[in-house]
Amino acid sequence: MTGQPLRIALLDDYQDVGRSFADWGAVVPGAEVDAFTAPIPAAERAAVLAPYDVIVAMRERTPFPAPLLFELPRLRLLVTTGMRNASIDLDAARARGIAVAGTGIKPGTTAELAWALILGLLRDVAANDARIRAGGWQDRLGGDVAGETLAVLGLGRLGTRVAQVGQAFGMEVVAWSPHLTAERAAAAGAEAVGLQELFERARVVSLHLVLADSTRGIVGERELEALGPEGFLVNTSRAGLVDQLALRRALESGGIAGAGLDVFDEEPLPPDHWLRSAPRTLLSPHLGYATGDAFRICYREAAEDVRAFLAGEALRRLDAEPPVDAPGSRT
Repeated sequence: MTGQPLRIALLDDYQDVGRSFADWGAVVPGAEVDAFTAPIPAAERAAVLAPYDVIVAMRERTPFPAPLLFELPRLRLLVTTGMRNASIDLDAARARGIAVAGTGIKPGTTAELAWALILGLLRDVAANDARIRAGGWQDRLGGDVAGETLAVLGLGRLGTRVAQVGQAFGMEVVAWSPHLTAERAAAAGAEAVGLQELFERARVVSLHLVLADSTRGIVGERELEALGPEGFLVNTSRAGLVDQLALRRALESGGIAGAGLDVFDEEPLPPDHWLRSAPRTLLSPHLGYATGDAFRICYREAAEDVRAFLAGEALRRLDAEPPVDAPGSRT
C-alpha cells in the first residue's frame, strides 16, 4: 500500500446508513469511507470510482461489467452484500486481480414483503388509505385470503416461506419450479402442478424464481390470461421474469385484478415510467431485503471482509480463484 489512506466507497446507500451500521474506524483504522446515497450515472461511474481501493456494492443496484472493472486502477476488493451478484463479471475481476467477497444477509425479509403486497392488494389498503385522506370512506369490498388459492412460482427457500404463511391463512397452495417433485412440494405444504395449471387455479401468484435465460419472460401473455381478471400477480424477485409489455396490457385492460411489484426493469424507477401511473398496481421501491436488521448484517460483515482482506485472511469469496495481487499489495 502507499502512504495514502485506504479509500472505501459504499454504493447506493439510499438511506445513508452504511457508515453508522458498522464501526469502520475500529475495523479499518484510518480508512476514508464515502457513502453514495444516489445512483452514479453509468457514464460517470469510472471517473467517480477510480480513486477507491475498496467498493461495497449494495446487491445488484450498480453493475460491474468488464469494461468498468478495467477502468478502476486502484480497486483491489469488491464486496457485495449477499453471496450472489449476477451483475459482477467475476472473470474480469479475476483477470484484474480484484478479489470479490460477499456478506451474509437476514433470510426471509423478501418473503415478508411479498405478504405485505399480497394483503395490500387483496384488501385494497393503499387505495383505501388515499380515499380516507381525500375525505372519503368505504366504497368497495376487499377480497378474502382464507379459502383462496396461492400459487408459488419457485418453491425454494423464499417460496417455501411464502407458502407456509399461505397455509397459516387457510389458503390452498400450489407450486411450480423447473425441477420440483411432488414429494418436495408436499414437504412444503404445497401441491406440485404444471405451469399453466398454476396460473389457471391461482387467485394470487407470487414469484420467487432466480432470473436466468430459462426463466426470463416466463410470465407472459398466455400466463396472465390464465390468471384472469380476478387474479393478482406479486413479484418480489426480478422484473425480467415477467414480459413487461404483456403485464402493461393486462393491467390497462383489466386482464388481471392487479399486480404488487417490488422489482422493476429500470431502478430507480424513472419519473416517466409507465408503472408510476399504471392502474391496479401496488408498488414498493425494491424493499424486499431492505430492513434495518438485514443492513446491519450486510455492512458489519462488509467491514469485516475489508479487515480480513487487508490482513491476508480468508474471505467470503464469490470468485473461485485467488486474485493476481496479494491482499493489500496495491502500489
